[in-house]
Amino acid sequence: MPGTLRQIVLAVDDVDAAVRHYCGELGLSLQFQDGNRWAALKLGDLTLALAGPGEQPANETALGIKVTDLDAAVGALRSAGGKVLDAPRAGEHERRATCRDRFGTVVALYEPIAG
Repeated sequence: MPGTLRQIVLAVDDVDAAVRHYCGELGLSLQFQDGNRWAALKLGDLTLALAGPGEQPANETALGIKVTDLDAAVGALRSAGGKVLDAPRAGEHERRATCRDRFGTVVALYEPIAG
């Protein structure tokens, strides 16, 4: 499955409070925030993504992996013993699917929409 680990996604109930905590108390830098839906914070070469209600992959911490072919990546994960929790669907900026690998880790796969 070709892809790049880009994010660690945390499910949070209150994006504003989580941004205040991770930026104000832990010193991370805010890259952007989309209301109480989503925020992206700089975490070295990765992004710490804060997923608010309705945006949370399986309501658990997840690895966000950027792929060039979402359908192929979902197929590869399934072939390796994983299962699809949320079938591929189009979002505002990407197509995404939520899966669980054979070890139980939630993997949020996403393919940017060319634009």
